[in-house]
Amino acid sequence: MPILGWILLTCVAGGVLSVVMAAAFALRLKPARVPMLISFAVGALLGAVFLEILPHAFSAADDIRAMAATVLGGILLFFMLEKLVLWRHCHEEQCEAHDPHRPPSDHGRSGTMIMIGDTVHNFVDGVLIAAAFLADVQLGIVTALAIIAHEIPQEVGDFLILLNSGFSKRKAFAVNLLTSLAMVIGGLLGYAALSELAQWIPALLGLAAASMLYVSVADLIPGLHKRPELHHSLSQLALIGFGIGTIWATHLLFDLTH
Repeated sequence: MPILGWILLTCVAGGVLSVVMAAAFALRLKPARVPMLISFAVGALLGAVFLEILPHAFSAADDIRAMAATVLGGILLFFMLEKLVLWRHCHEEQCEAHDPHRPPSDHGRSGTMIMIGDTVHNFVDGVLIAAAFLADVQLGIVTALAIIAHEIPQEVGDFLILLNSGFSKRKAFAVNLLTSLAMVIGGLLGYAALSELAQWIPALLGLAAASMLYVSVADLIPGLHKRPELHHSLSQLALIGFGIGTIWATHLLFDLTH
């Protein structure tokens, strides 16, 4: 399959299909079950960063210190963007935005913020998927897998926020579906630009690693600590390990088939 085909396939899967799967969960899932999905997402993100993306980025970089600085700068950048509510929103099901008992008194304001942030996030994910596939097909598959794994629990959280903000179930689904198309647009634009600017791929992979590290450490893991009970902690650890194992298995499967 050509690189563009891989990019389109994974962007559609990461965007549209994740919304459909999230809707199936969110419309009948209790908020207390969301951490199970988030635990797996944490493992998939960390596995992708440390087993695939960072090793590839450092091996392709001309200057190791510059690459490390890129990752550091990316983490600070995503921190500032989150502060401006342009990059990330709360993923914790027990925070104020996800509290199902909070009355919908914001008249859709939190839902609108989610729409804006999710559109930007999906567009950037599409660009990162394109960058990973242009670097290596295996890296692209692993990166897309990690992004899809993160998209599903994130979209579940989006549904909960939109419904709590006063959106109907049908409107919440339509809004999430519309914002997911930004991933396809980002993938296409990323392919068109990066095919002519291959020297930027190591830096963009460093930014991809920074974004995944920031999301997992700053957004997802703190929510897991809200359930300190031993049985919850053990199940979270098992699911994180399963997420990492999924990335590792994808790596081994690709090696065996190539």
